[in-house]
Amino acid sequence: MLAVLLTGQVMVSMDGSIVSVAAQTIRAGLHASDAEIQLLVSSYLLTTGVLFVTCARIGDVIGYRRAFLAGLGWFTGASLLCGLALDPAMLVLARIAQALGAALLMPQVFSLVHRHWEGAERRRAIGVYSMVLALGVALGQLIGGLVADVDLFGLSWRPVFLINVPIGMIVLSVASRVLPSSRTDEHARLDLAGVALLTVAMTALTLPLILGRDHQWPTWAWITLVCGAVLLGVFVRYESTARQPVFDLAALKPKGVKPGLAACCIVMGCYTVFVLTLTLHLQSELDYTPLQTGLAFVPYALGFGALSLSWNRCPPWLQRAMPIVGPLIFAAGTTLAVLLVRADGAAWGHLPMLLLAGAGHAAGYSPLIAQVTSLVKPRFASAVSAMNSTGPVLAEVIGVAGLGSVYFATSSSADGLLLVVAAVAVLLVIATTCAAVATR
Repeated sequence: MLAVLLTGQVMVSMDGSIVSVAAQTIRAGLHASDAEIQLLVSSYLLTTGVLFVTCARIGDVIGYRRAFLAGLGWFTGASLLCGLALDPAMLVLARIAQALGAALLMPQVFSLVHRHWEGAERRRAIGVYSMVLALGVALGQLIGGLVADVDLFGLSWRPVFLINVPIGMIVLSVASRVLPSSRTDEHARLDLAGVALLTVAMTALTLPLILGRDHQWPTWAWITLVCGAVLLGVFVRYESTARQPVFDLAALKPKGVKPGLAACCIVMGCYTVFVLTLTLHLQSELDYTPLQTGLAFVPYALGFGALSLSWNRCPPWLQRAMPIVGPLIFAAGTTLAVLLVRADGAAWGHLPMLLLAGAGHAAGYSPLIAQVTSLVKPRFASAVSAMNSTGPVLAEVIGVAGLGSVYFATSSSADGLLLVVAAVAVLLVIATTCAAVATR
């Protein structure tokens, strides 16, 4: 069961990064404009970020098994359409459809983990789940670079999407046999007013953050951001009185949940910003090929995966310390990696530091998200899953918008990268403080 769930998870996690690395190859193959490529990349993140909470609630209404199978089937079919796209417009539309399937699939993975395992078994499952998150991103970087460098079967960029089709069909056939029929509240309903309010609020928050920097932060972006924040406040107020809330706020009441989630979101946001800016520096300043760039992040994934799988075997006192110490190790690893890249990027001396950074990232995330979710009752599984999906995405969007602007505003890639990693280090110290409050 866990293997099936996590295979679906790695497919959609991988797809978020694979297109970014292969974007130049796609642009050349379809003669796409810069705006079309930007829309291709941003539409996936925007659609999933907006719909995660609603799709998590859909799992309550129709059952997590049905929602997982529907999301996986939709994602697989949309991947086929992406691979067969004849022009940029068709590819962007198919990409949005693909994001719809991913948004429906991803929350069900964590919901099923939260409902069907307890205690040490749940901690182990969350450790593997965390490893898969990093593995998906690393595989996306690697496969995207491979496709960009090798014209596989003469299909150019198309294997980026077509690879999902056979894997998705296999997982669908197995999942229909091994996933349990998750019983949910028979009286659960989808509050359409709450869905509409949340969708508009999330769109207003994420759209300007994704597109604002490339348009030099026009007035409409700031107005839309303010409107999004106000609407989100209205949504929270509405949910506190709704009979069938889209997001049950009671999931946030246990002590330690809110600061713990804040720490997890900061760590994930810092990771995305670091990977993005280092990728840009390696390719633009040091002339790394896409494949070399993908290979450069393999040590990071190894460090993250190794600690994600082993932290629950450590003594209890060390497990409690990891969420506090982990972000500091993460900060040290990323800072040292950047200093070594600036000194001599061609020597690959930064790779051991990326291994250290990946281990620190896992220590700061996996034990903490396991502790936070253990505080929440299984009946709030969809709310926990929504928090674990939407929070990091918002942190990633905000981080890329803010620190990405810092990176591009500097006179050189090396200086921009140094400023970004300095800001990341400060944010990770804040994450450590939040983790200390959550674990106290």
